[in-house]
Parts: sequence; C-alpha cells; structure tokens
Amino acid sequence: MVLSMSEQDTKVWLITGSSTGFGRSLAEAVLESGDRLIATARKPEQLADLVERYPESVKAIALDVTQRSQIEMAFEQALASFGRVDVLVNNAGYGLIGALEEVSEDQIRRNFETNLFGAINTIRAILPIMRQQGGGHIVNMSAIAGFTNELGFSIYGGAKFALEGISEALHGEVAPFGIKVTIVEPGPFRTDFIGRSLDRVAEPMPEYEPTVGKFLNFLNSIEGKQPGDPEKAAKAIVQMVRSANPPLRLALGKYAYSKFRKKIASLSQELDDWENLGINTDFETT
Repeated sequence: MVLSMSEQDTKVWLITGSSTGFGRSLAEAVLESGDRLIATARKPEQLADLVERYPESVKAIALDVTQRSQIEMAFEQALASFGRVDVLVNNAGYGLIGALEEVSEDQIRRNFETNLFGAINTIRAILPIMRQQGGGHIVNMSAIAGFTNELGFSIYGGAKFALEGISEALHGEVAPFGIKVTIVEPGPFRTDFIGRSLDRVAEPMPEYEPTVGKFLNFLNSIEGKQPGDPEKAAKAIVQMVRSANPPLRLALGKYAYSKFRKKIASLSQELDDWENLGINTDFETT
C-alpha cells in the first residue's frame, strides 16, 4: 500500500475491546485526532456508528483475544487495510471480585485468559510487525489495582500485576527496535466496569464480609458516580502516545495518584524497617 504524505503523518491504532468503556472512548478520541483505527470487539456490529461516521479512517474487526487464530486474522486485516500498525492498545478485559478462597477455578482461568494471556498473545503477534516497521508503541491497559491491589481483587489485580511485570521487562527488550511500551493505570472511571464488566462470586462467604464485602460495598456505592472522566482519559492517552518520550507508567485520576504515592511510601518505610535483618544475608566478602 502506497500512502500519501498526509497519511504518513497519521498513526494507525489497533484497540482491543473497542465497543464499550475505555476502549470506546479511546476509539473516538483516536478518530477525532485524525488518526486511523482498527477497532476490534467480539461483536463488531456494535461499532457500526463509528464506521458510518469515519468510513475512511476506521475498520471494525471481530476479535476475541482469547482466540489466537482471531488475533492473527485481525493483524492480517489491519495490514491489508492500512499497511501498518503503529499503536497497539491492549484494552479488552473485565474485573473479578471475590476473595481468593471464594472464586471458582473457572473464574480464575477465564479472567487470566482475557486479562493476561490475551494481552500476551496480541503483543507476541504485533512484535514482528513493529520490528519490521522499525518502531511502534504498545499500550497495556492495567489498573491502579495492578500496582497496589485491593481486597477482593486477588485474581483481577494479580492478572494486572503480571501484565505490568511483563511490560517492565518488555520495555527494555524492545527499546533497541524503536518500540515503546506504556502501562496505563486508571483509578475509578465512569465506565461500565463495576456493572457489566465485573464478574462476581456466586455464593459469597460471610467470613469475608468485613474485608472483601466492604470493598464491594464501596464499589457499588460509587457506580455511576466515579470521579474519572473517560473522555479526558482517552485524550490524555492520545497525547501521551504523541509525546517524544512517553512514560513506562501513566496513572490516571486523583485516586490513582493518591494510591500510587501511598504504596511507594509504604514500600520505602518497610524497606527501612527491615533493612538491618534483610541486608546482611550475603556471603561475607574478604
């Protein structure tokens, strides 16, 4: 595909989970910025209005990130449509609340398949393309729970923790190829995460009501009143991607920044408190 000069100045994005929530807000922000988009969703018909509004700039593709064959087909269609993919956003995912003892094995596996292995497989599929292009940007949507977890998010936050650890190593592995990696860590934003996108245990145990139950009550109390504005967050992500030196981590919202700083302070204090015991465990040097 031969691109005009104006087309060469735009970026081509591929966003997983584009039909609702952050993915939808980001898809609209990308298109409003003048960039082009491969918008993916399990039900691409939910993206019909975007295609109607931006027929030359967006292509809607069916993609379930738990199906590796669909990932490969999505990238093939992306290259056939626009010739390149400059930005991959791993956004598809959903929450799971429940104590580790409460959640079922099936819930654990399904959550990790989407939130972790789905992202891993899309990254592995895009890396040969970006290496050949000589650059690109991988944006992994995490959550503040992926840096400082909440009671009841042992599985959901654990999947995000794993994604963040992978992203930290990946950041250095692909830097020589001109590929950038950013972890986005939102706090509570006014999306459908607490409602449609939050899986829950079938039979909560009363023993965990004072801990997990308390956090679930908090989530229920803020549904529809979350402080974060998804449209502002989407524009911030677009601006970050366009920057010359994007960060490894981008926290979003006052809640996330507060939790982030409290975790850093707590870690620092704990290191100081236990340094005398832990630091003197190396072999003696002569």
